[in-house]
Amino acid sequence: MGHDHDETTSHDEAGHSHGEHEHGEHDHDHGEHEHDSGHDDHSHGEHTNDDHHAHDAEGVKIGVLTVSTSRTLDDDPAGDIIATACEDAGHEIAERRLVADEVDAIEDAVAALLDDGVDVVLTTGGTGLTPDDVTVDAIQPLFDRPVPGFGELFRWLSYEEVGPMAMASRATAGVVDDRLVFCLPGSENAARTGAEKLVAPAVGHLLGLVRR
Repeated sequence: MGHDHDETTSHDEAGHSHGEHEHGEHDHDHGEHEHDSGHDDHSHGEHTNDDHHAHDAEGVKIGVLTVSTSRTLDDDPAGDIIATACEDAGHEIAERRLVADEVDAIEDAVAALLDDGVDVVLTTGGTGLTPDDVTVDAIQPLFDRPVPGFGELFRWLSYEEVGPMAMASRATAGVVDDRLVFCLPGSENAARTGAEKLVAPAVGHLLGLVRR
């Protein structure tokens, strides 16, 4: 499975008091003048968290693609972890596939999943630096737009656990047409970090933004 070496990770106002300023008999007592600015509790009306997520996609259909020459769909722990994390967050696992570490096979599998109507593709495996880690090389050219924040956050979470070796990860994501593709490492801990902490909780919102 593209050797994702060194990618394993266990991953995750001040009030102005006017005092009493008594100038002689002119006691500037602000008393009942409470300076009500009309912004009680800093409420901004329509700018609520609910509105921020008003366009979130629901019922997201996800395809999981495992890139490996040593796994099978019956023996795919990283793929199982990704599928469980997404289902626990309310998403649907529409399809799972497994291909070898070959650029053409990976490209064809991603295209097939998108043709089958999934909203999101999550790949696992092949995101490291060894010569047979070719998943990113196969998928990045398909991106209409990259989503750099995913890889940045993933490597930050990895750094919390494994230190500078997190640099070895090329985990990435991007927009293909109006869908999203995420490339996760093949190690179980790293797949869990990417799926549970990043993709599953945010993919509905990201997809909603892409399709607005």
